[in-house]
Amino acid sequence: MELSAITYLVKNYDEAIEYFRDKLAFKLLEDTRLTNSKRWVLVSPAGSQTKILLAKAVGIEQVKAIGNQGGGRVFLFLSTSHFEDSYLKFKANGVEFLEEPRNEPYGKVVVFRDLYGNKWDLIESSKEA
Repeated sequence: MELSAITYLVKNYDEAIEYFRDKLAFKLLEDTRLTNSKRWVLVSPAGSQTKILLAKAVGIEQVKAIGNQGGGRVFLFLSTSHFEDSYLKFKANGVEFLEEPRNEPYGKVVVFRDLYGNKWDLIESSKEA
């Protein structure tokens, strides 16, 4: 088995697509209209099998969860084999970093906040990890 996708709550499909595509260089894999207000939108980092389903929040509970899907902790981990290049590209694209890159026993890492406030790790695993 494989984890193929994770749901990510959004306020607006188009602004979320723009962020993932233009700031994080994700690929838009699918954007299918299901109803007048619901779409099936899948994005993915280049070369990854894992997809993110951008789901427009519906109802009070889902709207409250936008930007806090990890409960204030890092929610998603974005792995790279070229940390410096990825970090500098994201920074140039206006991604909001919460700290300076640091070395940890498991690799090089930096925390960033996405367009809604969810925290992510950009990480390059160490060879020993």
